[in-house]
Amino acid sequence: MTSQITTAAAPTPSTRRPFRTDIQALRALAIAAVVLNHLWPARVTGGYIGVDVFFVISGFLITGHLFNEISRTGHVRLGAFYARRIRRLLPAALLVLFVAGILVMVFLPYPRWERNALEIASSALYVENWFLAAMSVNYSALNDSASVAQHYWSLSVEEQFYLVWPILMIAATLVGARLTGSSSIRRRVLVALSVVAGSSLTASVFFTAASPNQAYFVTYTRAWEFAVGGLLALLGHRVVLNRLSANVLSVVGFASIFVAMLTFGERTPFPGVAALLPVLGTAAIVAAGGRHDSLWHGRLSATRPVQWLGGVSYSLYLWHWPLIVVAPFALATESTTALKVGVLGAALLLAAATKTWIEDPGQRWAGWVSVRRSLFGMIAGVVVVLLAAGALLVGQSLRSAADAPTAPLPTGACVGPAAMAQAEACPERFSKVGSPVMAAKNEYFYTPPVCGDFLDELSYGDKKTTRVCDYSRGAEDAEDVWLIGDSHAQQWQSAIFDIARERHWRLTLSFYGGCPPADVAFTGFRGAWGQADVDQCRRWSREVSEKVAAAAPDLVLTSMAARLQEVDDGSARSETDQFADGLLRDWARWTAVGAEVVPIVDTPLNAEVREPDCLLLNGRDPLACARPRAEALPPDPIAIAAARSADPHVRAIDLSDSFCDAERCYAAVGGIPVYFDGDHLNREYVRMLAPTIGEAIDQVSAGLPE
Repeated sequence: MTSQITTAAAPTPSTRRPFRTDIQALRALAIAAVVLNHLWPARVTGGYIGVDVFFVISGFLITGHLFNEISRTGHVRLGAFYARRIRRLLPAALLVLFVAGILVMVFLPYPRWERNALEIASSALYVENWFLAAMSVNYSALNDSASVAQHYWSLSVEEQFYLVWPILMIAATLVGARLTGSSSIRRRVLVALSVVAGSSLTASVFFTAASPNQAYFVTYTRAWEFAVGGLLALLGHRVVLNRLSANVLSVVGFASIFVAMLTFGERTPFPGVAALLPVLGTAAIVAAGGRHDSLWHGRLSATRPVQWLGGVSYSLYLWHWPLIVVAPFALATESTTALKVGVLGAALLLAAATKTWIEDPGQRWAGWVSVRRSLFGMIAGVVVVLLAAGALLVGQSLRSAADAPTAPLPTGACVGPAAMAQAEACPERFSKVGSPVMAAKNEYFYTPPVCGDFLDELSYGDKKTTRVCDYSRGAEDAEDVWLIGDSHAQQWQSAIFDIARERHWRLTLSFYGGCPPADVAFTGFRGAWGQADVDQCRRWSREVSEKVAAAAPDLVLTSMAARLQEVDDGSARSETDQFADGLLRDWARWTAVGAEVVPIVDTPLNAEVREPDCLLLNGRDPLACARPRAEALPPDPIAIAAARSADPHVRAIDLSDSFCDAERCYAAVGGIPVYFDGDHLNREYVRMLAPTIGEAIDQVSAGLPE
């Protein structure tokens, strides 16, 4: 099994490996976990661990293949290796990307073409995981709708593994021989893989704790999973188990995977330490099956349906996600159980067809069996997909030309929130919607040129938070107004701009996505954040509070998604009480310097209570998207804090009745969509509320009763 790293070939087992039904069954289990998680995420909450099972299998098979070649020949034919990977993986992958691009153009609303185009291009170049890692630290991107190609992140990690792994193994044999003088190829490669496994696992644990959103996608937090499979390929011959021990080990392995599938969820820090459970479970099954052909699980795992599913797992992985994304738009219906079952059936059929007519023939097609032709074929296929992505970008650019953010607002007595104030005069206020497609004119984050560039103060690396919009026309006695908070404060800015323009304010904006301007022990937004992100949020929160106090403005407007932000000061008090107390401390600090403080109560929930695309899919029946008021408007710490405040200079604005009546909250009112995305308001709707907000501010300034 060992040899010198020379041209001499030592005896080695045959390169023809026996087919292992247990590994094929693991593929079937992995793809079932992923697909079921994507279709029914509330039921198979941890199904995403199927990807980790695939990574271990890849590490085991590829390392074993490369090691056998090095042992026999003293080198790896890199060109031939890469050509085989190209022929095996790219025909199906590029075909699905191309078809997905067409589906996007035909069925998805055009404002989504750009993001889909960028992800299709990133996937064709196999850097999708790094694209998503970059977007994961962009708070505004968290509400972007799912793209048809985002599942290619794991395929990108795999391709990066295929690119680097043979070079790593060659380097280990060469460099290791010079530094240690060892004659054992196996030992040198084992050392290299051990270093990779140890360093990558360490990085995974620490990076998952520090920045979990990024850690999920980046390659170096996953490399140890491939390395575990590689170590098993090199050490498996030393694992000597009798049949009973092998059976027990395999049962433990399958149990570990199922436990992870059914108990892990969105809040599980992953990959990190948690990934050890499915990774080691997979390794246990592979190790148990190394010397025994028939184990207990074989009665099920070796059956034809399971083996068939494992065989089509790659194509099924490619097809299932684009169908999940596109099907509701193609059929103009929400994701019902019937639709999901239909998507699953269609994905299985497409996977079978792709396996039969693309995957398998692609590996044998005589037209590109040489390394050079494989390379040219890859380049040609990638270029075709990139051109398709480019067509989407151009198409969106052309379609968006008429959607200027300065477009005039719709008018009418029963248009938008005015219809809520005149319910009897507007009986059809919930029965129709003009256009549910959200374009540039609807972007809540649009900021006019008068606001200038971001300031250097209250900046944290590349995160800029603060800018000044001077509508004062140079007047020395202009009112100084601040609007601060997270994106749920930013969503009000367009109405505030209209008021500031009319009243000649000097308006300062400071927004930090997901982060509350409150004296609280913040821990995360919609789940725990990494410690580095928590620390930076807390720093901004305290520093912006100090800036407001130092500036002593006339008026402070503030809002935030306090219902979704998590705090924990260790006191065991309710989060609501902690939040309310923290808000009151900051508000008292600002009123002490002469400011009027006007908190804006947060808006009704959207994505938490309805499909984010509900209105797009029910444009002819907007009432289908209405939800009970009690469900969409749970208690808000902002409103609770304002009610507890005895300070006459603190007065909240609650616009809930502009979105809800006594019974329900709506996704469209007076023909205008309420929401821009799953989390923020439509800019048009907000601007229509400017008069109401202005009147409320006047009441606060005049000290009038609510």
